[in-house]
Amino acid sequence: MAWLLLLVAGLCEVAWAIGLKYTEGYTRLWPTVGTVGAMIVSVLLLGIAMKSLPVGTAYAVWVGVGAVGTAMLGIVLFGESASFARIASLALIVAGIVGLKLTSGP
Repeated sequence: MAWLLLLVAGLCEVAWAIGLKYTEGYTRLWPTVGTVGAMIVSVLLLGIAMKSLPVGTAYAVWVGVGAVGTAMLGIVLFGESASFARIASLALIVAGIVGLKLTSGP
């Protein structure tokens, strides 16, 4: 269950990172409200997941899911570079996340 919560926390991190773009410097009310809400949910779920996962592993996975998801949505939504080197770098982050999961126990 902790891993599922951690995954959802990471997805909420993606939501708030992308949401920041839509707030236009916190000048748009509803995107700002959604972004702040996603921030709160993300950190709360991370904290709950850390009750039973190692802190270093949980934090690294949370950041990794957020970074990969945000970069991928940046490519899709904002036309950011999808070069081979960039995709390979994201794949390395995913490999690190998988490695942390496989070496962390239940």
